[in-house]
Amino acid sequence: MFGISKAIVCTLALLSTAAFADSKNQLTSELAMNNDCPDWLDHDVRQLHSSNKVNLCDLAANKPLLVINTASHCGFTSQFKGLEALHQRFKDQGLVVIGFPSNDFNQEAGTEKKTAEVCYINYGVTFFMTEKVHVKGNQAHPLFQHLARSQGAPKWNFNKYLINAEGTVINRFSSSTSPNSQEITNAIQQLFPDRKAQKGMLVDDYNPAWEVIPASLIIPYQPGLTSGRF
Repeated sequence: MFGISKAIVCTLALLSTAAFADSKNQLTSELAMNNDCPDWLDHDVRQLHSSNKVNLCDLAANKPLLVINTASHCGFTSQFKGLEALHQRFKDQGLVVIGFPSNDFNQEAGTEKKTAEVCYINYGVTFFMTEKVHVKGNQAHPLFQHLARSQGAPKWNFNKYLINAEGTVINRFSSSTSPNSQEITNAIQQLFPDRKAQKGMLVDDYNPAWEVIPASLIIPYQPGLTSGRF
């Protein structure tokens, strides 16, 4: 009996040691991955209208990234529809879309609740939206300071910065460039040259149905909610 118990204990010890080794290897791998995250991305940010804080490395390290400075009461606010369509189209290939609300151009809503209503309810946004930040000048978020050094600071709302998985800023697209334009779509597709899902997929394959927002998510126009300057 003692021999059997001793054997069981030894077996459990071996299993525990193996499990610890696996955990250690996994932790080492995760730390190595985190070390690949550039300093300009390694910052905590709070999710819009939430107490949830997320490190941008956890969201986007080693992944292609589309960064947009957004505003709730801008002539380009309807681009949320196209950005959501891009998110739905390319998320399975690894593209991460992040919106950064900002009042640097005096067109963001006065409260986070109103900002959340515009993007989440009016436009059905499901990609990650952050708390309100500065996107230009000395107070700009470190990510936007890096983007400014690379491609220039945003000149207006809804500038779109495309970054590849290696952390290189590929391009900055202006406010007037539609998210579903051939220019942006082709640039994103080129980030996935080896993906089987992308072979044969052309801009002409774009389906406008991807932009359809369920009626239950759309609220009627209300003065002060979707127009005007704040």
